[in-house]
Amino acid sequence: MNLAEAIILTIITSSTPFVLAAIGELVVERSGVLNLGVEGMMIMGTIAGFATAYTTDSAILGFIAAILASMIFSSLFALMTLGLAANQVASGLALTILGLGLSDLLGTNFVGLNRPKIPSLHIPGLSDIPLLGPIVFGQDALVYISIALVAAVWWFLYRSRGGLILRSVGENHASAHALGYPVRLIRFGAVLFGGGCAGLAGAYLSLADTPFWGTGMTAGRGWIALALVVFASWRPWRLLIGAYFFGAIWIGNLHMQALSASLPSWLVWPPQFWTALPYLATVIVLVMISSGKGRGGAAPASLGTPFVPDR
Repeated sequence: MNLAEAIILTIITSSTPFVLAAIGELVVERSGVLNLGVEGMMIMGTIAGFATAYTTDSAILGFIAAILASMIFSSLFALMTLGLAANQVASGLALTILGLGLSDLLGTNFVGLNRPKIPSLHIPGLSDIPLLGPIVFGQDALVYISIALVAAVWWFLYRSRGGLILRSVGENHASAHALGYPVRLIRFGAVLFGGGCAGLAGAYLSLADTPFWGTGMTAGRGWIALALVVFASWRPWRLLIGAYFFGAIWIGNLHMQALSASLPSWLVWPPQFWTALPYLATVIVLVMISSGKGRGGAAPASLGTPFVPDR
């Protein structure tokens, strides 16, 4: 494998958690709910997935456990925001803080342990094609699932009656309620879906990207996933492109540090700069979008607004 193949494969691997977490949050926000607890749900999926896979020696059970753990976590958020009409921003932040603390507690006995990565696909002949083969036919299953999930969400939102209903709830929950649609039930389903995707993204970190458990493994990826939804203007295919863009920036700091010895002096920056670059890029993108005065797509009109039925 040459350097170009290695870099591209690493970018795809590092981008997949962004795709999984962000596509779930996109559905949540399309329903009119703002869940800032993505980081907390991801880290719970990370520890639940690794702990289950390590103790059972089954990656499949690990992914299932991660999805269930994060869905349970997201149901707590749904109870507070949908059932009790609590502030969504405060509830999401509380969910993140709880997830970070609880994951540290549950993962105490797993710190430093590791297990084999989930296997990558290998199709004789196709996977051996130079450059194209490993990239297209040599990924692990979750890479293909993440892309299929983006396509499925796009179809659901724009080609199905259920997607139309969900988007109408996100645009005007009062009108949707007046038409007889169960607003809170629809939003509850969206929140659970978002939680499951965040858990899957977290498990991918500890079972495929870096197959071990360590404190704070998500390292802010949940916050970047939130920014990705805005970056994509709440559109699935834009989100996929943005996820790979941020994945390239995320992994670029490692390659730039490794190549620093062969680079001109004016390109050699302190390692702290490359580590901070993904977050800096997130801030810059959000500022650019905000200054664009809504060009490329606007947020759902009811996003972040609690729904309290009047009858």
